[in-house]
Amino acid sequence: MFSDLQKTTEMEEWCSDWMSNLPEELQDVPLTHLAIPGSHDTMSYCLDISSPLVRSESDFFRILDGLCSCLTRPTVFKWATTQDRCIEDQLSMGIRYFDLRVAHKPRDPSSDLHFTHILYTHATVLDTLWSVASWLDSHPKEVVILACRHFEGLNDTLHRLFIGAINKIFGSKLCLRQEADWSLRRLWASGRQVLLSYDDVAASGHDELLPGVPYWWANERSAHDAISFLEWNKQLGRPQGFFVAGLNLTAYRSYIMSNPKQSLRTLTCAQWPTLREWTKEQCPGPQPDAINIIAGDFVGTLPLCPLIVALNRKLLADKHKWMPPS
Repeated sequence: MFSDLQKTTEMEEWCSDWMSNLPEELQDVPLTHLAIPGSHDTMSYCLDISSPLVRSESDFFRILDGLCSCLTRPTVFKWATTQDRCIEDQLSMGIRYFDLRVAHKPRDPSSDLHFTHILYTHATVLDTLWSVASWLDSHPKEVVILACRHFEGLNDTLHRLFIGAINKIFGSKLCLRQEADWSLRRLWASGRQVLLSYDDVAASGHDELLPGVPYWWANERSAHDAISFLEWNKQLGRPQGFFVAGLNLTAYRSYIMSNPKQSLRTLTCAQWPTLREWTKEQCPGPQPDAINIIAGDFVGTLPLCPLIVALNRKLLADKHKWMPPS
């Protein structure tokens, strides 16, 4: 038992700095060709059950919430929650891609921004980004991909303030758009640690903000259906740059209403064996059917990080597929 516990602890410590722990042969591989673990709806671990529903939520839930929120909110909360560990824990577990849905609360006179997934979070965006910057200071060879998107309720002024804050928080850690060869060795040499994707036209003219990262979202409740969707996308060929294969499942309204005792957690955990087996079969690299980022729900409960990081060993076994001739 002690031996198993020791192995688990050693694996957690290894994953905390897995990029710097990669074999030297992989330090020149572009990050777009590595297997990178990510978390879907990263900040949903701190949703505020008493917050208003986001404005883009379906009319059905908004009407139902207005009629009997005391009954609907617990259900909304448990199906909107996709993570159970804070962002610092996710970083330490090895997550390197973060799905950050940024929003401004309606009728909020302040410029504070929060994250959303049906509800708004307790945590503010700037406090969270400062926490990420602090963690990176302690892990100078780890690199993160922050995918900021949605931006519900942000006007031009709020975008401008937010972009200014991003530059203040990360400064020289931000990777620039023209520095396209993002291998670990090159990033270490330049001190860059943050690739920040800003999926909005407000990013135009800001070289420190990268384009949106494509996310393959199946919008399916069944793991088999989700995998079929991911395989279909793989057959179409990989996008340019970073892209995400989402392992996250989605329950439809009828399923939620007819399964009141379930939650997104129970649904995901029940189907994890199928998702795990698909993940183990994937290969990173430059080939058309390769994967890059794999993101999932409940990354603190399910052993997603070591499973995905381990895929990079396949690059060592198949060097001829990606290493240029000497």
